[in-house]
Amino acid sequence: MEEITQLRIGGVPEHFNIPWHQAIEQGLFQAENINLTWTEYAGGTGAMAKDLRNNTLDIAVLLTEGIVADIANGNPSKIVQVYVDSPLIWGIHVPADSTFQSPDDLQGKRYAVSRMGSGSHLMAFVDATQRGWDPQVQELVLVGNLDGARAAFKNQEADAFMWEKFMTKPLVDSGEFRRVGETLTPWPCFVIAVREEVLQTNLLAIQKVLTIINHTTQKFMTNPQSVDLVVEKFHLQPEDAVAWFKSTRWSTGEPVSEEILQTVISTLQDLKVITTAVKPTDIYQPV
Repeated sequence: MEEITQLRIGGVPEHFNIPWHQAIEQGLFQAENINLTWTEYAGGTGAMAKDLRNNTLDIAVLLTEGIVADIANGNPSKIVQVYVDSPLIWGIHVPADSTFQSPDDLQGKRYAVSRMGSGSHLMAFVDATQRGWDPQVQELVLVGNLDGARAAFKNQEADAFMWEKFMTKPLVDSGEFRRVGETLTPWPCFVIAVREEVLQTNLLAIQKVLTIINHTTQKFMTNPQSVDLVVEKFHLQPEDAVAWFKSTRWSTGEPVSEEILQTVISTLQDLKVITTAVKPTDIYQPV
């Protein structure tokens, strides 16, 4: 009997990852003798990058800019594929009772970020640069996750917080947050990264995992009932779920564009998040 391959995977508790849960629930990985254990990371990309480094995760589905920065800074992992090809739509949020009315009011203010190297940290920098500000002037308040940002707003410890706009929409609808603007990542938003050691020892299993998830996301993208699932699981208004679904494209396994990776690297070097010479082939390994 073929030996079972044990693989540990992590991802954020967001609508983007529904296809992983579907594939696990349907036993698609088990059918290929792969026991894929999923862990939710409310702390996001920074928390997953840390666990890839300390060998408590084998695979992670994380934000492109966060893992590119961490691999460049020594994480022994490689991006193997884009997961979500469309950009992430980041909402720029303030407490509902705040006097700030637009992103222009937030220059040099206190930005809540989940952790250093996270998407909320890096995109605060990218957004500041796009607005012509010095990103180093932003004051960063570490909050851990979305709940931490809510607490920081409540306690008047932070002025602004950037997070995926549909995940925060219920908080905007309830009058807890106010969205004063939004910004797009200038690249595909989520990638799949794997520890190099796992690529060396379990390459065939990784190839099977990617084949299964690409097939599952393809079905999810074309299934009209997917919208109902998003409404049910994440308490979104039906029109918000439809808007999110229309704006989201999953990758089906095409090679990662080295040009796009170079854009990410150059942007992060300009922001001094990456301080070493690094090229796309240091970051990406097609399997």
